[in-house]
Amino acid sequence: MADLIAVMFPSEEKAEEVRQKILDMQKDYLIDIGDAVIATKTDAGKVKLNQLLNTTAAGAAGGSFWGLLIGVLFMNPLLGVAAGAASGAVAGALTDVGVNDRFMKELATEDLKPGEAVLFVLVRKVTGDKVLAGLEGVGGRVLQTSLDHTREDALRKALAGETAGAATS
Repeated sequence: MADLIAVMFPSEEKAEEVRQKILDMQKDYLIDIGDAVIATKTDAGKVKLNQLLNTTAAGAAGGSFWGLLIGVLFMNPLLGVAAGAASGAVAGALTDVGVNDRFMKELATEDLKPGEAVLFVLVRKVTGDKVLAGLEGVGGRVLQTSLDHTREDALRKALAGETAGAATS
């Protein structure tokens, strides 16, 4: 079972810095994430999501490949690529993986001020004590989690720079 963590930061740059730390820890096999999205609010009040994976672009790339193959079979590869890219982009745009976009936009609309950012992380597995040590003192305010109270408290303390206890998942 995955856990969802939403942490607010004073700027998008700070949220991106923390997301990069988490991605680096994933490379070291300390954490396994399903998604990591940064939500920001524009001055006009619109919420923008900075997704880790762009499903529209991935769909277009995959559709282009398959369209090329089908186009070669029917002696018109350019038409095949165009049709494949268009259908792949549409399919990718309609696909939602990881954290639900509507949920993120609703939470960000309620709690964000322009200029602030929320980092949403969907955690599949974690080596709690090592990840908390890596995040110690980065700042941020926990908005919402699906963690139990003990692990949520350990996360809050680590973000604040306090000594985090050993909390493993």
